[in-house]
Amino acid sequence: MSAIKRFERHLLRNYLIGSFVAVFGVGCLFIFETLTFTGTEQLILIGIMFFSVSLMVLLEYLVYSKHVRSLRYFFQTDFPSLSSFQNAYRTAHRFPVLTVQRIMGPHFLGLSVPSSLLTALAISQGWLRMPYYLIGLACFGAVLVAILHALIEFFLTYRVTEQMLLTLEKHALDRRFNVPKKTTVVTLRHKMLISTLIIGVFPVMLFVLASAVQLTENESLRSYWSWATLILVVILSVATFCSLLLYENIRKPIAILQQGIQDVENNRLISLPNPYSDEFSHLVSGFNLMMEGIKKRDEQNEQLLDSLFTLFAATLDARDPYTAGHSLRVAAYSVEIATAANLPHEQIELLRKSALLHDIGKIGIRDDVLLKEGRLTDEEFQIIQQHPVIGVHILSQVQLPKTLQPILPGVKYHHERYDGKGYPEGLVGEDIPLFGRIMAIADAYDAMTSDRPYRKGMPVEKALSILEEGMGTQWDATFTRLFLDLKRSLIKDVS
Repeated sequence: MSAIKRFERHLLRNYLIGSFVAVFGVGCLFIFETLTFTGTEQLILIGIMFFSVSLMVLLEYLVYSKHVRSLRYFFQTDFPSLSSFQNAYRTAHRFPVLTVQRIMGPHFLGLSVPSSLLTALAISQGWLRMPYYLIGLACFGAVLVAILHALIEFFLTYRVTEQMLLTLEKHALDRRFNVPKKTTVVTLRHKMLISTLIIGVFPVMLFVLASAVQLTENESLRSYWSWATLILVVILSVATFCSLLLYENIRKPIAILQQGIQDVENNRLISLPNPYSDEFSHLVSGFNLMMEGIKKRDEQNEQLLDSLFTLFAATLDARDPYTAGHSLRVAAYSVEIATAANLPHEQIELLRKSALLHDIGKIGIRDDVLLKEGRLTDEEFQIIQQHPVIGVHILSQVQLPKTLQPILPGVKYHHERYDGKGYPEGLVGEDIPLFGRIMAIADAYDAMTSDRPYRKGMPVEKALSILEEGMGTQWDATFTRLFLDLKRSLIKDVS
């Protein structure tokens, strides 16, 4: 059986259930058990009811056909378009509300109005012996029955549309359609409020109407309506208050779960408080258990990622034994500067990763240039200057996730100078990305203080003096001053 036929079959079943309970159960019981009629009058009333119900069903079918048209079109078309899918999906999403519209309109136009007019005609012709005011009470009762019918089908239809939406989403996946964003058609608060009001007030109002029908049009009837109105107001108030209390009891844990989901989307893994002792306790416990699993997985992934970055750095340094440990030291110095500058922890971690890989482009430099002892020729130096761009190209091939994309500027621009005389692009001042400005200081300091095959590493104080002389020209003055103060304070503490 196709999805649309199964969907419509379930809707028909829901309609029969709702009609049996509301119209034929409550409605007929209200009419025939409250009033006393002769055999002829009962036949007349049955005829009026049959005609009105038939008209109501016809109108409902016409409205239903209009509502279900987009769904039928989608499933009956061999190659449906994106717009037909979107129309079908939105219709299925709104179908419970459309069901209420389908019931309330025809109930009024097809049942209440025709039956009232025909009953008034029967009274005027003497076919029925009953006061006209009972027609008004009957119309009011018909509205109550329609509301009950609509409520029953509303909730039954929700269960049917859930399966239809899943079926449509599967079709969207197969055809690579974009699923429209869902909107809240009826809030939980409205569902709780309307349901509680109907459940609490409906039986009382039917009882009030049934009692009023049996009274005659005299002073006792007017007193009765005064009493009945007061009772209805009290019951309505209590039902509303209880509904709001019940809704609030459900809303809070749902809001907490929604906030938890938003925190996960924003990469904030926070366990939720669980003061509940009902079914929500299991939901929150399950959510917290999921959070713990995500935290452990992220910790393992972070450890693995750190190990891989360190491994890449060590592999690169191992290619040139005279610069072994260079990447690790540049990363450590960069972290010291960033920490002194009070950068956020997440940014410092990205800077550290960027510094570990800042020279990865040297993999693409041939050995006779990279490992040459002594001064490089101009041509050889131009080849060396290509390593930042080569490094970014290598990392781009890896397709880094969005969270690691910020490491690329540090790899590419750690040889830029503050005065614009650096490479590869000759950026000036703060046009140089933050990571590039910090790593340039750390890279230069380690290069000056480390031993090379053609020279001995210079003393720390001399390297610091060179950095001081280059503040504002070769290196960013703010970050250089932080590094100088940090190193000199350590020297002072040691001495």
